[in-house]
Amino acid sequence: MHLNKNLIIADTHSFAKPQQAVVTHLQLQLHVDFINKQLTGQAKYRIQQQPGANQIILDVKDLVIQQVLVQDEPAHFTLSAPQPYLGQTLAIELTPTAHEITVIYQTTPAAAALQWLELEQTAGGKFPFLFTQSQAILARTWLPCQDSPAVRFTYEAHIQVPAGYLALMSAENPQETNGTGEYHFTMPFAIPSYLMALAVGRLQFAALGTRTGVYAEPEVLNAAAYEFKEMEQMLESAEDLYGNYPWGRYDLLVLPPSFPFGGMENPCLTFVTPTIITGDRSLTSLVAHELAHSWSGNLVTNATWNDFWLNEGFTVYFERRIMEYLHGPDYADMLKVLGYQDLIKTIQELGPSNPDTCLKLNLLNRDPDEGLTEIAYEKGNLFLLTLENAVGRSRFDAFLNEYFKIFKFQSNTTEYFLEFLYEFFAPEQEIISTLVKPENWIYHPGLPETAIEVKSTRFIQVEEAAAHWHKNQNLAGINTAGWSTQEWLYFLNLIEARLDAPAMELLDNAFEFTQSGNAEILAVWLEAGLKARYAPVMPALEKFLQQVGRRKFVLPLYRQLAANKHYGEKAQEIFKKSRANYHAVTRLSIEKLLNK
Repeated sequence: MHLNKNLIIADTHSFAKPQQAVVTHLQLQLHVDFINKQLTGQAKYRIQQQPGANQIILDVKDLVIQQVLVQDEPAHFTLSAPQPYLGQTLAIELTPTAHEITVIYQTTPAAAALQWLELEQTAGGKFPFLFTQSQAILARTWLPCQDSPAVRFTYEAHIQVPAGYLALMSAENPQETNGTGEYHFTMPFAIPSYLMALAVGRLQFAALGTRTGVYAEPEVLNAAAYEFKEMEQMLESAEDLYGNYPWGRYDLLVLPPSFPFGGMENPCLTFVTPTIITGDRSLTSLVAHELAHSWSGNLVTNATWNDFWLNEGFTVYFERRIMEYLHGPDYADMLKVLGYQDLIKTIQELGPSNPDTCLKLNLLNRDPDEGLTEIAYEKGNLFLLTLENAVGRSRFDAFLNEYFKIFKFQSNTTEYFLEFLYEFFAPEQEIISTLVKPENWIYHPGLPETAIEVKSTRFIQVEEAAAHWHKNQNLAGINTAGWSTQEWLYFLNLIEARLDAPAMELLDNAFEFTQSGNAEILAVWLEAGLKARYAPVMPALEKFLQQVGRRKFVLPLYRQLAANKHYGEKAQEIFKKSRANYHAVTRLSIEKLLNK
């Protein structure tokens, strides 16, 4: 392969001009102030500038810039007027030989990446908690940086927190608190800014294997350690598939339920939602997903948010290969079918001709969070499954191993991926052009005609049960003994469109869905209850929306509330009670929805 791996491209979601001057290493010093809900400190960068460059540009949003130094001497800087989504340019004048800049700054209450949790928002209810969520372009709200996934840097950090609290980052981490509240971190591998992460709280650690473990509040730790017991096996299976794990340790941090995503793949330390703790390990494919990001996303990264599918499509495919390795093809097939259902639903909601159903997106003048849909995840995965089906699994695995090897610690575009694809599969060019047609997947909306069918033998019984239900509207003859979460989700998806309130009452009496402790099942059931106006779900719905901030769950529920005049005022009422518990990522999405 003779591809140029040193890729620097224009990123419309960053003001930085890395082709002129680029950051390469960060020394971060921060003081965490829970009383004032503020980070104060400095970011010192090692930089490289091209001949003739007279400034370096950083992205900032809702930060107070107090002073800028170049080579430890006060320097002139300018801040542009704020722009929606993007924030401001921080332009720093450089001398011709400058190789170091320092920005002294503090955060503000508007910093969207930071969520400062009050005592009652935590599991213990006694101590506050802080966590960051930097993806997609929120790192600039707590760190002056070149906030583009195409710019990578190594870092060290010194974090000061109150005594008795533990600080953790996307780096090498301590496993217990110290008496001083001072913690030092090192990330020796170059990462993009969206993978910068910080969490501070009363936390404890439990080892799960020689390279894996879990952090959580003490009240959650035992349940988390049980739920994620398979993590070391997951890590080993991932290595068997696609090469050595490159990041040292792989640990989890279980966050309070306001965390807006299922998981965030911060290197060395995945942040996860507690909604996947069910007591039966039935939702741990999410952990496999975040682990897979250690290769697809963290190791090889989308160069812009228009190329987001390169992160997520590969990761969904990899996740299900891990689950197949651990639990067999039948289990993985169930995940594929459920994912396909989500894909079809998303295409229907967006519209099959909507350009947002292309893999390659156009997010110019838009918040990149608008690209965080099932298209990147499930259409990307189905494209790779179709490619695997065309060339054979062994050949496809060789392709992925070479892909991770060639592009490791680099950022990649869709176009560069295609160039690599055609060069690697030159002997199979006619097969790929006929059976796959990659450009149709990438640049055309909707579902291509070359998409392969996904199916699950374990779902045949579920389909029979759903058919019986549709015909007879009763439970006689339906055997659900031993059904997994995936089988229940498939069943509810099949019958949901025809559920009315009496039917929901019958199912609820038999299976107690309204009291389910499984967030995936409960979220589907609550949405069905809103559509059917099944009144008994309303107390559970309010409780769920006030406690859980995971956007995947709460947005469809608010959307259903908002779409029905019967619930219009209720949506606003619940949101008013719940909004303080939501991270900005979730809160802003709901506000946009309710204000339409």
